[in-house]
Amino acid sequence: MIAMNTLLKLLVLLPAILFAVTGIRWLVAPAGVAPEFGLTLDNGVGLSSQVGDMAGFFLALGICMLTALVSGRRSWYYPPIILLAITALGRILAWLLHDAALALDLIAPEVLVAIILLVASRRLPDKA
Repeated sequence: MIAMNTLLKLLVLLPAILFAVTGIRWLVAPAGVAPEFGLTLDNGVGLSSQVGDMAGFFLALGICMLTALVSGRRSWYYPPIILLAITALGRILAWLLHDAALALDLIAPEVLVAIILLVASRRLPDKA
C-alpha cells in the first residue's frame, strides 16, 4: 500500500510540475509555448488575455496539485479536477458546436490527469 501511494504521489507530482512550468512559460516566453496549444499570439488586449488567462490556468493547476501533495489535504485536488474536466468538455463542445478540430491529443491528458487526481483524492490519506 505504501508503494502504491508513493506511485500515486509521483503520478500527481509530474503533471503538477509540468503545469507549473507551462504557466511560467506563458509568463516569460509566450511565443515558445503558444504553438504547443495551436495558438498564435495576438497583440494588445488579446495578448494580455492569452498570457494572463493561460498562465493563471496552468499555475492554478500546478499550485493546487502541489499544495495537495504537501499539505495532504484532499480538498486541494478538487479545483484542478474541475478545471481539467471543464477544459476537456469545452474542447468537445467546441468540436460539436463550433466546427473546431477534435483535439484528442489535448483532451486525453486532461481526462487522464483528472482521473489520477480523483483517485488520489480518494486513496491518499487526508490530513484535514
